[in-house]
Amino acid sequence: MAKDSLLNKKSLEFLETYLNNAAPTGYEWEGQKIWMDYLKPYVDEFITDTYGTAVGVINPKAKYKVVIEGHADEISWYVNYITDNGLIHVIRNGGSDHQIAPSKIVNIHTKKGIVKGVFGWPAIHTRDKAKEETPKIENITIDVGAKDKAEVENMGVHVGCVITYPDEFHILNDDKFVCRALDNRMGGFMIAEVARLLKENKKELPFGLYITNSVQEEIGLRGAEMITQTIKPDVAIVTDVTHDTTTPMIDKKKEGHLELGLGPVVAYAPAVQQKLRDLITDTAEANEIPFQRSALSRATGTDTDAFAYSNGGVASALISLPLRYMHTTVEMVHKDDVENVIKLIYETLLQIKDGETFSYFN
Repeated sequence: MAKDSLLNKKSLEFLETYLNNAAPTGYEWEGQKIWMDYLKPYVDEFITDTYGTAVGVINPKAKYKVVIEGHADEISWYVNYITDNGLIHVIRNGGSDHQIAPSKIVNIHTKKGIVKGVFGWPAIHTRDKAKEETPKIENITIDVGAKDKAEVENMGVHVGCVITYPDEFHILNDDKFVCRALDNRMGGFMIAEVARLLKENKKELPFGLYITNSVQEEIGLRGAEMITQTIKPDVAIVTDVTHDTTTPMIDKKKEGHLELGLGPVVAYAPAVQQKLRDLITDTAEANEIPFQRSALSRATGTDTDAFAYSNGGVASALISLPLRYMHTTVEMVHKDDVENVIKLIYETLLQIKDGETFSYFN
């Protein structure tokens, strides 16, 4: 597969549009529409469910079913309480990081449209240096420039409104993609690119392929838990992000050594079916695709767990994209790793046979 077939102009335009759109957990549908519109030329039909998971299907009549999956949602906040003087307290929607909030601009999503606000923080001059207080969920507040609670409510803001960061996509040093929500909008992008390459390279698969963009991963793998019951797949290859551990304050003895630019990360965990994982690593070696390995104790913490333990057990594996600064607004990945995840999923699909069980007892 020629290198220039990956991440063409149209792909990168889609990526930027897809990333810049807000799709917080529970509110993923606008992002899913963008994703489905891009995927439409490369699939035969779509499946959607009540909560917003979207699936593009190739060969929908095939009995043997293979899933490639990412998740569509991003972390966010909810309005939880409005003070009499118009400041807004929040609670998490997913694993939002309270320590990065101070001084961030936010978008509050209301029926009247976007209301702009800022996470305020006391000036350094006013803080007690001997008892420096850190940001925490109890002391961060959003200021929308209102004088009181009534003015906030007149803007359309109420308890339950979802709040996102507006930070948009950009590229550093020609090959580092930076944005909020790379976790895991990059997964949806990469599986869409696999579908594109299959179509453009005129590859005929001997099974049904379900390109699945699940919702609500950030609050407990819920979208994958629902859609796997609908699809009832035989195999699932999940892609998500994982930590680059080379930045300060990360203990490699605990987190392992993983690094941007060194390739996709193949997971070792109880939920990862070993024969399927071996097929992935053998495929990487045969096609000279660089990869890294990661050992995960108990659960993977990704949609892999939801697929693996569904429907009486589904052969599942996890291919991760190394990422810096997870759950911040400056998440960072390497372009080469993105391309190599796409290549690895693509080449692995070409090795899967119709009806393959990956059983240890054959």
